[in-house]
Amino acid sequence: MSDRTFLELSLEELEGDRWPDPPADATGLVKAVHRLRRRPIGSLAAHELRRLIGQDVGLQWLLPLAIEILRETAPEEAEEGFYDDDLLSAVLTRDPEVWAAAPEMAREVKEILATLQDLSPYIQSEAEEFLRSLPGDL
Repeated sequence: MSDRTFLELSLEELEGDRWPDPPADATGLVKAVHRLRRRPIGSLAAHELRRLIGQDVGLQWLLPLAIEILRETAPEEAEEGFYDDDLLSAVLTRDPEVWAAAPEMAREVKEILATLQDLSPYIQSEAEEFLRSLPGDL
């Protein structure tokens, strides 16, 4: 598969796992996650990536996309001052095991954080916890 071919595929296709439709009385979050898993991942907006990442769905495929968005938007956000971003929050709050298994992605997130100033208090706290959880060689 070429570098970008996977963007045309859904998480269901990439993972080879089709979830059944959610129950009729499922929460809006559950219904949204099911729906988003069926969309090509290249068509997902930042807020949709945040929702899936926040639920630990498709991290192998979605974290690289989220990091790419953050890398593109962080410099502009840093220039504008106060930085408060839900996608960054979703990325930062994944289990430390995720980052231990993907040290290159962890390093990229660390580099993005280094460019940001004046983080909101809750993002600052999440950033500090993320950095504390990284192995010393990152």
